Amino acid sequence: MGTPYHLQSPRTIVTKIISMKQQAPALPESEESKLILQPRHTTTPAMWCAAIVCFVFSVLLILTGLIILIVFLTVKPRTPSFDVANAALNSIYVGSPSAYFNGDMVLVANVTNPNQKMGVSFHSGTMELFFRGRLVAAQALPSFAQRRGQFTVVNVHMVSSQVELPPEVAMELVNQMKRNKILYTIRGSFKVREKFWSWHYSYRMTAICDLELTAPPSGVLLDRRCTISK
Repeated sequence: MGTPYHLQSPRTIVTKIISMKQQAPALPESEESKLILQPRHTTTPAMWCAAIVCFVFSVLLILTGLIILIVFLTVKPRTPSFDVANAALNSIYVGSPSAYFNGDMVLVANVTNPNQKMGVSFHSGTMELFFRGRLVAAQALPSFAQRRGQFTVVNVHMVSSQVELPPEVAMELVNQMKRNKILYTIRGSFKVREKFWSWHYSYRMTAICDLELTAPPSGVLLDRRCTISK
C-alpha cells in the first residue's frame, strides 16, 4: 500500500498525475481525424431548386412592380367626377298624427370620365336620398360605360312612400318647408372599372352631395356641394 495522498508532498502528487496521463491509451488516427474534422454538408438538388424558384419569383415580382409603375405614370388614372346638374322637388307630404313621409324628387346627375387615355365602366350603381341622416328613398342605377373624356347624364326618380320618421325629424322637415329651404343629402355608389388595353382594375366610388331646394310643388335646386371618395 502506498503512502496516503495527504502524507505525500505536492511534488510527488503532480509527478504521479503526469505519469498517469502519459500511460493513457492513444486514440487511433482515424478516430482523431473524426474528432478534428467536421463532416461537410452538401447542397441537395431540392435546395438548389427551391433557391432558383425563390430567385425567379423575386425577379417576376420586381418586374411586375416596374410595369405597374410605368403604366401608372403613363396613363395617370383619375377618379371620375359626379355632380348634380339639376333637381326638382315635386311633392312632400308628412302625415299627422303619425310621422310618416311621402315625397317625389327628380335628379339629373352628370358623371364624367376625366381620363384621356383609358375608358371606364360603372356597375352596381345605387342612389340614396337622406333627410337629417334618415334614408327616405333609394333607386338602383343601370350599368354604363364611358370612353375617354366622355360624360353621361343620369336621370333618377326618387320616390318616398310611407317612410316612418321620428317626430322631431318630421317636425324639422315641416319647418324647412315653411322656410322654403329644404336640405337633402344624396349618396351615389358605383363599382368603377378602369381599363387600359389589357390592364384594368376595379374600385368602389362613393359620391356625397348636399342639396338645398325650395319647397314643392315647384321645388328647384338652389345649391349643391359634392365630394367623391373611393
